[in-house]
Amino acid sequence: MSEADENASDQGNGEAPINVEVDASDLPADPSAARIAELEAQLAAAEKDKKDNWDKYLRTAADLENYRKRTKRDIDDAKADTKSRVLKEILPVVDNLERAMAHETDGSAVLEGIKLVHRQFLTALERLEVTAVEAMGQPFDPNLHEAIGQEESDSPPGSVVKVLQTGYKLGDRLLRPALVVVAKPKTTSAEPS
Repeated sequence: MSEADENASDQGNGEAPINVEVDASDLPADPSAARIAELEAQLAAAEKDKKDNWDKYLRTAADLENYRKRTKRDIDDAKADTKSRVLKEILPVVDNLERAMAHETDGSAVLEGIKLVHRQFLTALERLEVTAVEAMGQPFDPNLHEAIGQEESDSPPGSVVKVLQTGYKLGDRLLRPALVVVAKPKTTSAEPS
């Protein structure tokens, strides 16, 4: 159709022809592309925030778990230390009962009473997971024994020949080392002939 035909057909329906000229430089190149770029930038910022928040959450969760473990360990250590202090105060009583039994020889009622009290103390200590350190005849162990002296003996050198004070352990922890005397070889003196 020619321009004249268009004008004639437009005039036939009573409307005036509209001639609109649009300058292409006035329109955005692609309006949807600008909006997409803006949304992509917002999405990237939101993804970055999400990643940062997730990292913060993981760090906080790990810190909380470490705090819980550290607190539990501190509480357990405090309980064990308190229990150890109390038991260290009681052990001299047990030692004195043992000394009294060693010196009382007549089988009197006093001796029987001392033995009974001693047995009660040992039973109470066992319930609290306190055990005596085995020392007599054992090889000297500086982790469990404290050597007070040496004595010439037929026992193997380095073995415990006397226990002066019983040592005790609380579970796996040493409450008090055993005070011991350690064997040393007998010296042989050459007799003149």
